[in-house]
Parts: sequence; C-alpha cells; structure tokens
Amino acid sequence: MSNVLEYRGYLGSVEFSVEDQCLCGKVEFIDDLILFDGTSVTEVEQAFRNAVDAYLVSCAERGVTPDQPFKGSFNVRIGGDLHRQAAYEAKRRGVALNEFVLQAIKSELHA
Repeated sequence: MSNVLEYRGYLGSVEFSVEDQCLCGKVEFIDDLILFDGTSVTEVEQAFRNAVDAYLVSCAERGVTPDQPFKGSFNVRIGGDLHRQAAYEAKRRGVALNEFVLQAIKSELHA
C-alpha cells in the first residue's frame, strides 16, 4: 500500500482527512506549495495531475522556472567524527568526498 503519487517528475503524498471526509494531498520535495484533494482514489489522482499541470502552466505564463524536486545536491549533517572518517577514507581511496558518499549511497540502495 502506498500513499505516494508520481506524475511528470513530481511526487505527491495523500492523507485522509476525517473532518473533511476527503483525501488531501500535497506535492512534496519542492519549495512551492501545491495542494490537491478528492473524495476517491481516482479523483485525488486526477486532482494531483491537474494540480501539477496547472502549476507548470502558471510558471510558464509568469516566465518563471518551475521548482523541480531532486536537483541532485543536498546537505547532510553527519557529525564531525563521521565527516572526518569519510573524508579520510575518500582520501585514502583517491576520490573526492562527494564521490565517496555517492558510491556509499548507491551501495546501500542496491543492497
């Protein structure tokens, strides 16, 4: 079971609102706020797609670049000791710290 929708590279989360008796959703991982809702799964899925399409049209009309999820960079707070260990190991292997972290993430996701 999943409460995540995907459309045109955007992800939406869906929750049930008891007080409103509907499914409420939000586009995730972007700074702009995009909300959608529906009374059935089919309706909320269509509302999500419509909301993403309307957002992209609105951005085009205003001449602004739409916010995109997952730009390929992010900050990670891991503490000084772990940072030092990773930097030392990257240096020992002759790779940049970013490459070391990239390989570690890939290894964990494919485990």
